[in-house]
Amino acid sequence: MQLGIDIGGTTIGLGLVQDKKIVSKVTVPSFPPEATLEQTLEYLCEKIQSVITPEVSRIGIGVPTLVDPQTGIVHDACNIPSWKEVPLKQYLEDRFWKPVCVENDANCFIIGAHAMLCPNSRVTVAVTLGTGTGFGILFNGRLFAGANCGAGEIGSFPYNGGVFENFCSKQFFENRGWGGKEAAQAARAGDPAALALITEFGEHMGRLLSLVMYAYDPDSIVIGGGIANLHPYFEKPMLETLRAEYLYGSSLDRLTVHYLPDGDAALLGASLLQ
Repeated sequence: MQLGIDIGGTTIGLGLVQDKKIVSKVTVPSFPPEATLEQTLEYLCEKIQSVITPEVSRIGIGVPTLVDPQTGIVHDACNIPSWKEVPLKQYLEDRFWKPVCVENDANCFIIGAHAMLCPNSRVTVAVTLGTGTGFGILFNGRLFAGANCGAGEIGSFPYNGGVFENFCSKQFFENRGWGGKEAAQAARAGDPAALALITEFGEHMGRLLSLVMYAYDPDSIVIGGGIANLHPYFEKPMLETLRAEYLYGSSLDRLTVHYLPDGDAALLGASLLQ
């Protein structure tokens, strides 16, 4: 049995996994922005202690930032201000006497999503749409993370006076005075402003996916995160824009786009880290 942990901007998921299936799970609030490093680590250990069992053989944890997967040192976590350089692997191994693996959360997501949705895909790219825009890349089932666990961070590419992440995450809606759930509810009710907003979001997503295609030529793309719940409204403009922006239509004919908005892929993927 393994313990998988997914640290997000607003929540932390902890799940016990047996044979690639989550057998139990709890979700707790993430760290307060004002918390010190010591407070965040103690809080995390308290939550681990509340769910871990003697049968757990290892702990896998996904965090939303750059990670050195060999040393398990976390660098500059965007949504955890006190996490500048944290030896998370060593800290948790000293505390729980279990092997610990630490990875970027989008990399954990794609490992889990690949196992769940497209295990035979040759090149799989995950795009997670949450507080920011995360990416994960698998070649022939093996994670490609780059030298510093930062490969594929296309969300940081310059775009439209900012970066793609400003237009392909919750930030897009918040900057327009909307919440993602609020926009979804309004769209379901047929609100023209919400529908226009989500259509524009889809166009930005299409341009983002064109870069993904040029960079990695995947046969599968998995779109996850809370904003992926809006895909019935943004899928059409996204795919139309992708067709207009990307030159090689035959590659798009062989592309499969999956949506996994609210699943436990990142938690499952964290549990599969070795």
